[in-house]
Amino acid sequence: MKNTTVLISGASIAGPALAYWLNRSGHAVTVVEKAPALRPGGQAVDFKGETHRVVLERMGILEEVRRRQTGGTDQTIVDANGRPLAIVPGALTGGDVEILRGDLAALLHERTEADCEYVFGDSVTSLTETADGVHVTFERGASRTFDLVVGADGIHSNVRRLAFGPESDYVRFLGYHYALADLGVDLGAGMYNEPGRMAALGGSKAPALLVFASERLDHDRDDTERHRRVLADAYRGMGWRVPEIVAALPEARDVYLDSISRVEIDRYVKGRTVLLGDAAYGNTLGGFGTGLAVVGAYVLAGELAEAGGDHRTAFRAYEKTMRGYAKVAGRGGAGPLLAPATRRGIWMRNRLFKSRLLLWSIFRMTDMFATDITLKEYPALTGVPAAP
Repeated sequence: MKNTTVLISGASIAGPALAYWLNRSGHAVTVVEKAPALRPGGQAVDFKGETHRVVLERMGILEEVRRRQTGGTDQTIVDANGRPLAIVPGALTGGDVEILRGDLAALLHERTEADCEYVFGDSVTSLTETADGVHVTFERGASRTFDLVVGADGIHSNVRRLAFGPESDYVRFLGYHYALADLGVDLGAGMYNEPGRMAALGGSKAPALLVFASERLDHDRDDTERHRRVLADAYRGMGWRVPEIVAALPEARDVYLDSISRVEIDRYVKGRTVLLGDAAYGNTLGGFGTGLAVVGAYVLAGELAEAGGDHRTAFRAYEKTMRGYAKVAGRGGAGPLLAPATRRGIWMRNRLFKSRLLLWSIFRMTDMFATDITLKEYPALTGVPAAP
């Protein structure tokens, strides 16, 4: 098989999922991750519909995902006095099965660490394509050459920046930021809005989820102290239990702040480098990212196996398949739904969650988007002969 050595940048979900399949088809896989270790916990992610379930079954992890699932719980929208206004169904936000991102990453790492090389605490600094491969330099480790490089390193992909160009060319800011926080104290549960701001406690996605409209913030995503200050400023003067949230931020165990943005790119491939998951089709809090990442990993590995390692043929087939399936990532944005800009917008959003007909329509559309792909059998991956 040609193109047997593969570097994957990113050890969250898409990267280890691809490593699992590539290892099964005979590739030598190296996964490099900027973080010093796997990130535990984090927000909950979910899978929806038959397509996601089939891929998890073929990976042999569906039952383990179910065993570790958090269970999507209903979220009660409240007024400033804590009185219920509407219910956000857990089945809508949690899909068919929900699991903490860190737990899913750990599960995928467990299934691949014995056969794939993992390098933590390092990152790619340059990519130089040659006739025979990609020469890669690293921030810490020695330079190496790989047959193929995969950017599975999220919406702020370093590989995409190095291979395709600056983030500003491919990532569109959608006017909102979000934060996840583990406050370390029990402040109850509920979701509260004021125009352009939302604070949610006790939901299944995170102990505290904050979404607010703002100009794009220029900040270091790893600077948690800066995150705490930004959030305190953004939520000053808000009602309900928000003053208690702000008071708890300085001692919060974990705080993460980022923009709500969407990747808009006309190609996933450049030479021997290919993008996967959020690096290619990310939409922050869009609800489909994890499913797209896992399905995309299966398709990319399957096409490489089917093409006998011919990356040009495989990458074309992967892009054609995923371009159609991932179009859901280009639809809408979570910010206006979670934090409407006006009081009327908040009222109308709440009315939506009270309408059984509208909720039924949303569930039907969600299932349609999640299954909008013809999932091929790849015998080299699954050991099951393709249907005639």
